[in-house]
Amino acid sequence: MGNTERARLAAVVFVVLFTQLLVYPGVDRLVEALGGAPSIDAGTAFLAVQLLAFVLFSVVWGAVSDRTGRRVPFIVLGAIGGATTYLVLSATVLFGFGDFRTALVLRFVEGTFTIGAFSLAITMLMDLEGGHGKNMGAAGIAIGGGAALGAPVGGQLYAFGPLAPILASAVLLLLAAGVVTTVPDRARGDGRRLRETLGSLRRTPVLIVPFAFGFADRFAAGFFGLIGTFYFRDAFGLDPAGIGLLLACFFLPFALLQYPFGSLSDRIGRVVPIVAGSAGFGAAIVGVGMAPTVLTAAVGMVAVGVLGALVAPATMALVTDLVDATERGAAMGGFNIFGSLGFLGGIVGGGWLASRYDYFVAFVVAGGIEIAIAVVTLPVLIRVVPDPTAAFRTRE
Repeated sequence: MGNTERARLAAVVFVVLFTQLLVYPGVDRLVEALGGAPSIDAGTAFLAVQLLAFVLFSVVWGAVSDRTGRRVPFIVLGAIGGATTYLVLSATVLFGFGDFRTALVLRFVEGTFTIGAFSLAITMLMDLEGGHGKNMGAAGIAIGGGAALGAPVGGQLYAFGPLAPILASAVLLLLAAGVVTTVPDRARGDGRRLRETLGSLRRTPVLIVPFAFGFADRFAAGFFGLIGTFYFRDAFGLDPAGIGLLLACFFLPFALLQYPFGSLSDRIGRVVPIVAGSAGFGAAIVGVGMAPTVLTAAVGMVAVGVLGALVAPATMALVTDLVDATERGAAMGGFNIFGSLGFLGGIVGGGWLASRYDYFVAFVVAGGIEIAIAVVTLPVLIRVVPDPTAAFRTRE
């Protein structure tokens, strides 16, 4: 039963990330259809406003879920709300009302809903038995798979028109809402007030360690999602379909290796995968910015994906290791806040660096952040996990 539940929850996580990445390869075309200029600044604004909603509402969804001891109804609400908002966004173009500012408001509303579906679906995976690394590996493969396939499929969908990716997203989110209703709700609510539930994050300050790594990992994902799109277009003359395939060189190994790497971290502990993976991950990002050809860039993107897969499930599993079962929703919400800030930083900061300086500087900063966080947090991480090779028992 655990494996089938794990697969269905992973499918929900997959769908949310898949729909998020569908718009990236041709975001300039979508922005133009919505009334904006097909520029990096407008593309950055459209992508960033969703992530701002993620930051503001991630912990709120988790805390409410912890307090009530329910997750499924909130996931259904988030998925249906996100789908509805995508349909309204499409209607602004099809029926000619509103402008780009209207589109940005709707994008923000969509983000407030979809972060609930995303964060709580991962939290439901945390609630399962069978090993935190394995469960977070399932979440990781879903996240990476959604991102890996979202970019190339989105590139192909743009051939049907700029609205095709968001219309497809609405349909898929409605399907996800149906799937999650077939999974038992295993949340353990404690009935505490919402303020007390939110305070659980302050009572576990060591969570800042996995949160910091989550920030760095999502920074790289956001960086490649936007800056990679424009860089591969300008440096190699690729169209949206080609850009999507090159992004998939990162996201595909990032997805496929998370489950085995997550299981590995259950056996050897979290420290080695997190630190070794992060240092190599940052170096590989810089290498992509130095690649002279499409082929070498593709090889570099594969390396980034492999090393990122080593880090991500161990980082999420560490969140589960550090908190009680009744605080998992808020903890994962906090992790997603840092992840969303990282994604937002990768988009906004990467866009600013590329516009003000050049692409290479942006790649150096993106890779350098990953390496710096690994170095700075290593002493804290070792204190949190005294034996770096100790296997973690499942805490339920």
